[in-house]
Amino acid sequence: MSVTTPEAIQEFFTRSDGSYAFARWGRPIAPIVFGVEDETLSTVKGAIEAVVTLAGHTMAETDPELGSNLMFFFFRDWSELLEVPDLDRLIPGLKELVGKLDVADANQYRAFRFDDQGAIQAAFVFLRMDMALSKVPAETLALGQAAQVILMWGDRAFVDASPLAVLPENGATILRPDVAGIIAAAYDRMMPPSADDASHAYRIFARLQG
Repeated sequence: MSVTTPEAIQEFFTRSDGSYAFARWGRPIAPIVFGVEDETLSTVKGAIEAVVTLAGHTMAETDPELGSNLMFFFFRDWSELLEVPDLDRLIPGLKELVGKLDVADANQYRAFRFDDQGAIQAAFVFLRMDMALSKVPAETLALGQAAQVILMWGDRAFVDASPLAVLPENGATILRPDVAGIIAAAYDRMMPPSADDASHAYRIFARLQG
């Protein structure tokens, strides 16, 4: 999809209940990855770094409050999350959430925490490696997840279309140009860290025209 109107951008941050909700990171991102081999670990961190660089944001080795503020979990069964020490303190209602995701046969879920300005303070990415996700190349999976966690998008933003595209000339997987443009514009230093008014989409659109 080509973003040609503010309304198209607005759709990316409109939730199922019709509300507009946007947030970007307000602090350097300090990622950690659980449940993968070292080779995949470097792939995931490389994808995060690529998207953070696109945004003009920064990364850090550690977060002063949390140690790591972006946590990726790779696993085979949702129930494994209940065995992670102290995760229930970071994710309120973890047991109920795991039950819902298990019943829904979901293979991914993202949760965010926010600071007092509404900016993203921490994010948690849960990936249940079912048959579908296991078939996705690690680089593709990592880039798609990094794109979806650099901003808080609407819950329907990528239901019908991936944030990624494949270059026909060489088969390389990249961020869709419209998605990449929105990320870069959303991190413009004059833009707010969070927004709940759809007029915010017009400000992103104006920066895409520059």
